[in-house]
Amino acid sequence: MTRRVEKNLSAEDRVLWSLVARSATPLKGKIAVELPVAEVPPQPTPAPAPPAPLPVIAKPKSQPSPRHLDEPTLDKLSKGRLPIEGRVDLHGMTQEEAYSLLYSFLHRAHAGGIRYVLIITGKGSSSGGDGVLRRSVPAWLSTPAFRHLVSSHDHAARHHGGSGALYVRLRRVRS
Repeated sequence: MTRRVEKNLSAEDRVLWSLVARSATPLKGKIAVELPVAEVPPQPTPAPAPPAPLPVIAKPKSQPSPRHLDEPTLDKLSKGRLPIEGRVDLHGMTQEEAYSLLYSFLHRAHAGGIRYVLIITGKGSSSGGDGVLRRSVPAWLSTPAFRHLVSSHDHAARHHGGSGALYVRLRRVRS
């Protein structure tokens, strides 16, 4: 059996792989191999830098927050009739890492004209309560930093991750 090595990984995939590789521990009796940290190559059109501080969870009353997806759209997404054109997995990341990755991912997806994406936060039940990202990501999506990108969001269907994932509808690109 031969392994297929994929050499054309995106910059986002390299960063995620380096995070996973750094968290691995060697088997008992084996020597740890030092892996090089994947460098993100400079992109020709960089996305704007995300806002520095993490947003406060309190919702402002003056501006409306993103709504939930309507039932027909949610049904079509869960049954696969509407394509999910992008996915991002935030498992095992700190809030700062997840926030910056989510912002850059949604910004690139919006600029590319993508309409529906899946954000995987995980359920976070290892500590006995709700996961930090599971609680924080919906709050982030309703902040002013994300409001110009996100139209609406809702929990995903069970086979897409259930309460540990979110369907997100991005706003249309204005020309």
